[in-house]
Amino acid sequence: MKVPFVKMHGIGNDYLYFDAFDRSFSDPSALAVRLSERRFSVGGDGIILVERSDVADGRMRMFNADGSEGKMCGNGIRCVGKFLHDFKGIGKDVLTVETLSGVKTLKLELRGGEVVAAEVDMGAPELVPERIPARFSGSRAVGVPLTVMGREYKVTCVSMGNPHCVVFTEDPAALDLEHIGPAFEHSPAFPERVNTEFIRVEGKNELSMRVWERGSGETWACGTGACAAAVASILNGYCKEGEPILVHLRGGDLTIVYDGTTVLMRGPAEVAFTGEVEIGR
Repeated sequence: MKVPFVKMHGIGNDYLYFDAFDRSFSDPSALAVRLSERRFSVGGDGIILVERSDVADGRMRMFNADGSEGKMCGNGIRCVGKFLHDFKGIGKDVLTVETLSGVKTLKLELRGGEVVAAEVDMGAPELVPERIPARFSGSRAVGVPLTVMGREYKVTCVSMGNPHCVVFTEDPAALDLEHIGPAFEHSPAFPERVNTEFIRVEGKNELSMRVWERGSGETWACGTGACAAAVASILNGYCKEGEPILVHLRGGDLTIVYDGTTVLMRGPAEVAFTGEVEIGR
């Protein structure tokens, strides 16, 4: 059976989006593994099913390239907003999307009747280590020591619906991320594994970063990671609370505002191409 999909990306963080309003997928984990292979299949960071919701305009379920199900994806949810507006015909400029991390509100930016960008209310960051989860004592893990591969790092831990470990460094571009990324991801300090952001402070309210995503490896962008990086930069005194923070990722830029209560993320949502894949073989 051939099933249509839309491949979309938020600054290079790419997923295959499937309309699951009236269609069920028996094994989305296996489908994500099969379709994410970049040399022998369509390629992507995973798949996202866009489903009906009883509490929002739509529901997203995301599956990483290794088949694991994620709770939230900042770049992915902007594209879900585009999918609901442009492909499902939900003609609103403010949409709600149900995720495993709760219902998120999106303000859509339209051009020529189509969504080109979105601002997402990502909610409050979780800073209590045991709720992230991360195995550190105290009410916050800000600039705490963590030994990885025999070296001590100062890390700040934040959850944006998924766990993040933020490391400030002078030169993220020089890191052998394929080597060090998995060591952070599978550190005993993180019982559910972790996404790791390596951040350089470029100036006032400006950051550059590389990210190792659990289940996907290095990706060109991570929306929740950019949010976690902005929160961590404020907690460590590098950026100002309540002011826009420009975050440079490999695939492009995101703008993050954290006012001490909630995090707003703004960035583009773009279609790469549409197609069909064989399901059920």
